Amino acid sequence: MSPKNVIFKKTCKDKSVGVFMGKRDFVDRVDSVDPVDGVVLIDPEALAGRKVFVTLSCIFRYGRDDMDVIGIAFRRELYLSTRQVYPPLQDREKGVHTKTQAKLLRKLGNNAYPFFFEFPDNLPCSVSLQPGPQDVGKQCAVEFEIKAFSAESQDAKVRKRSTVKLMIRKVQYAPDMQGAPPSVETTKDFLMSDKPLHVKVTLDKELYYHGETIHAHVNITNNSNKNIKNVVLSVDQVATVVLYSNDSYVKCVDIEDSGDSVSAGATLQKVYKLLPLLANNRERRGIALDGKLKHEDTNLASSSTVKEGVLKEVLGIMVSYKVMVKLIIGGEMEDELVFQEFKRSYLKGIIGDDDDEEGNVSGGDDMAPKEK
Repeated sequence: MSPKNVIFKKTCKDKSVGVFMGKRDFVDRVDSVDPVDGVVLIDPEALAGRKVFVTLSCIFRYGRDDMDVIGIAFRRELYLSTRQVYPPLQDREKGVHTKTQAKLLRKLGNNAYPFFFEFPDNLPCSVSLQPGPQDVGKQCAVEFEIKAFSAESQDAKVRKRSTVKLMIRKVQYAPDMQGAPPSVETTKDFLMSDKPLHVKVTLDKELYYHGETIHAHVNITNNSNKNIKNVVLSVDQVATVVLYSNDSYVKCVDIEDSGDSVSAGATLQKVYKLLPLLANNRERRGIALDGKLKHEDTNLASSSTVKEGVLKEVLGIMVSYKVMVKLIIGGEMEDELVFQEFKRSYLKGIIGDDDDEEGNVSGGDDMAPKEK
């Protein structure tokens, strides 16, 4: 359970089945993933002899439900696992329960039954693309869902009144150990100039967490006869939809237009600060987020870390970040340095309910965020 012992509860309309869970965010540490555990509370009279099942599903959604006008569903089920919880297939008391389940079973009584799922190692993390202000309907996303329902059998038609759904998130967590700080340097030669322009950029560390400032150490030695008019740094998010098209969407999530100049024969050594935050990109359509549950806040999507041997094609949306350094010479952009892809770990948002989210997303709107 969370430190405040918050329990997430939802019951279907006919009151036959209710789901209780101690958390809705499950951390993927690459080599292991938090298991999904919870408890189902049943009403024997409302069930009227029906069985109760619980499913864990992973869905990739790439279009609104109301776009399904020619028999094509704009969603793909990446994973589905089903458990029968009532009547139980084993003695409830003999099963191994988590601490959360044990507390819930004592609290809810004899009509409560536990369920447990483990994520396979080839599933993506929760990612959603932020809708534009005017977009309606389901957003493009990789989503996870717990569904409990009562039916005569697992394959029988399920009534909506006898079904309860609870959205959950599988979130990426960065490794605890820091690697070597990234560093890149390049030399640029110009026509009609005997000597080159040399640029070196180094970050202060390898991993960045949500809300942390990126310090970029820039060292420019301008031995050429060209004048550098401006130095511009940005953090770009790259979201690649690998499941169906391999399209990539690059969005600037922070920018520093320094106005610094370096005349011919001069040098510049300076530390620039960048702070990519969702708060400064709220209206940007197509920004990748760390999944989203209704009434809960979220963050810019964490960098995708893939376990060795897992095919990237099944991961839905891959996310990475890069810091760009641009030198503008004579009013034209002469050089672009792509020198770092950085990883972001997960930071829990605000607790809330989980009814279906609104919003559909497409590409576009490459304007940089407002300067801070």
